[in-house]
Amino acid sequence: MALTFKPEERETAERLVEMALAEDLGTIGDLTSQAMIPVDMLGSVNVVARTEGILAGSPVARLVFERLDPTVSWTALVEDGAQLTRGALIASVVGPLRALLTGERTALNFLMHLSGVATLTRKFVDAAAGTKAVLVDTRKTLPGWRRLEKYAVRAGGGTNHRMGLADGCLIKDNHLAAWRAANPNRTIAKAVIEARKRVPKDIPVEVEVDTIEQLADALSGGPDIVLLDNMDVPALRECVKLRDRLAPEVLLEASGGIRLANVGEVAAAGVDRISVGALTHSAPALDLAFDWP
Repeated sequence: MALTFKPEERETAERLVEMALAEDLGTIGDLTSQAMIPVDMLGSVNVVARTEGILAGSPVARLVFERLDPTVSWTALVEDGAQLTRGALIASVVGPLRALLTGERTALNFLMHLSGVATLTRKFVDAAAGTKAVLVDTRKTLPGWRRLEKYAVRAGGGTNHRMGLADGCLIKDNHLAAWRAANPNRTIAKAVIEARKRVPKDIPVEVEVDTIEQLADALSGGPDIVLLDNMDVPALRECVKLRDRLAPEVLLEASGGIRLANVGEVAAAGVDRISVGALTHSAPALDLAFDWP
């Protein structure tokens, strides 16, 4: 499936680009370029990869230059989601030299961070290859950057979880603790049933458990998804067996303590989804640069 930069992602990008440029330029602008570069001088630059990885963020980098000077031409040489080799040409940028110099750092900041998210995601996806498990992201994102980071996860071959609290019902342990404050005997199944009554029918209801006994309780309430929190691989296998016997239609999602070193084993346990906060909160930037002729 082709990677799509959605309208809501472009809207987020436009807002972040405006903020980033305001942060960099203040009320005066790029003093160095103004002092050294004639206003009518034209130039060109290539965006290149300094290391291997997955590209993400090209539409955002293009917006940086559109905002600075609409006469700048950004020609993509590879598309987001592509595998980059060291030295690969990513884009050619041509236009007023002042705009190219002014936008360089901001454009690279977006490209390097989002490509880092895509690259780490692809590593997790590859490590789980050959199983039915899909890798999903979480809400552990930089404030304001969530839509773009989740776009980068898709560029890396991952799948988006809910965007936020308004488009998914996930009953976590703290929700259960607060709900049980008035009546400690309330079951997890009852929580699922109560949530189902109150959320739109097209919204899946998911509930978190951390023991096999809690899973049995949860399954009797008819959730769409059960999140298996911080369970080791033998426990995950037992949970899959129990789910297959009692409620095969329910999806199981492993979460907590997932690393590149163990994600393959977790996936092989038979879970349907694996959520990894590290995809967005711990991805190192990919080394990209502008090569000037």
